[in-house]
Amino acid sequence: MAEAPSLVRRVPAEGLGAFFLFACVIGSGIMAERLSGGNYAIALLANTLATGAILFVLITMLGPISGAHMNPAVSLVAAARRELSWSDAAAYIAAQFACGILGAWAAHLMFGVPVLQLSVKARTGIGQWTGEFIATFGLILTILGTVRFRQAWVPASVALYITGAYWFTSSTSFANPAITVARSLIDTFVGMRRTTCCRSSPRSCLGAGFGALAAGWLFDRS
Repeated sequence: MAEAPSLVRRVPAEGLGAFFLFACVIGSGIMAERLSGGNYAIALLANTLATGAILFVLITMLGPISGAHMNPAVSLVAAARRELSWSDAAAYIAAQFACGILGAWAAHLMFGVPVLQLSVKARTGIGQWTGEFIATFGLILTILGTVRFRQAWVPASVALYITGAYWFTSSTSFANPAITVARSLIDTFVGMRRTTCCRSSPRSCLGAGFGALAAGWLFDRS
């Protein structure tokens, strides 16, 4: 049995994954808005496809090293299930936030927009918060169920779930507290005002917790 990668390799893998994921989400959002001519359906479709594609690549590439969480909610669930120590989860989460925000800033730099900015787009209300709860609940259920029964399908399953959830949830499926923070730093249609960001992230974590409970009942008893 191969030895698990050391934390010295796993944390940078999480950082790289978050960097490229966030750069893709933010960068494709900027590109989509510029090219769509004001058609937000086309812009969202382009943003969706880019996000699903990069998720598949990053999970396939980095999953064998760190698990390719790229999401604090996923790391917290892994720690709660004793699949990751709490200290390792803290290191993962720090890398996800720090490198993810660097990825957002890199997208700004590539597209010639001010690197430091704040979103003014409000995403609030019971509909948005319910959307984030359901999006993260489903993401955790997808990850744990696919890991349990079809591990080779994890990259495709997660990528396809997020692609679908962009469209069936009112929040366009942020489902990731770190990327919620990063989106507060970009003033395009993918952005989210800081005050609503602070309310959305707890809903994501709550959805992750309930998703983990449901997955434990459904899958771990098989």
